[in-house]
Formats: sequence, structure tokens, C-alpha cells
Amino acid sequence: QVRMAESGGGLVQAGGSLRLSCAASGLTFSYYAMGWFRQAPGKEREFVARITRSGRLTGYTDSVKGRFTISRDNAKNTVYLQMNSLKPEDTAVYYCAGSDGYSVSEKEYQYWGQGTQVTVSS
Repeated sequence: QVRMAESGGGLVQAGGSLRLSCAASGLTFSYYAMGWFRQAPGKEREFVARITRSGRLTGYTDSVKGRFTISRDNAKNTVYLQMNSLKPEDTAVYYCAGSDGYSVSEKEYQYWGQGTQVTVSS
């Protein structure tokens, strides 16, 4: 059974940092591109960042460019999201997901975690 478990969320002041982790199991991790998505209260889930199977290419939504960094460690079956210079508008539940492609669309991701809450105070 495929499982993805996010961790590392919490409460942080604006300008602070958090590092999210997502540990995957039940799949050949290196065969999947990985993505991070987020969903704020009352809003639809949106794409945040993606990374190729090898970790050599990454992509981000414009609102987080220069602040967030996605990375992966295939030996540990884990993908990370380093979040710096956090803003109140970053407040959301953050989800990791796996895809057999490389896309910004959540429809292209087959496997999802349950999410971890990130709250940024002003």
C-alpha cells in the first residue's frame, strides 16, 4: 500500500522558516516525480513546488520563488520543502504527492499524503 506521511508543520512568525518532510513507502520512490501542494481555509488546493525523479530539475509557483526550496533524498524515500521568509498568506495545509509525470496539475498526481498544517502569524 502506498503511503506518504508529511511532517514538520507548525506555527511560525512572519519571516521565519519551516522545513517540511514527506516520507513515502509502498512504491519505488525514485520512479516518481514529487510535488507539494497547499490548501488554505476556504480556498482550493494549489500547486506549490515539484521535483523530477532524479531531483535535478525543480519548479515553483510564482508566489514562493526565491523563498521555498524542494529537494529529495531517494535513499531515504523522502521529499522536503524548505520554506523561508514565510508570510501569513502561506498559511495552509501542505500536502505531498507523487506523479509518474512532471506536472503542476494535481490531476496528474496519483498518490497523496494527509497533509501538515503550517500557520504563519503576522
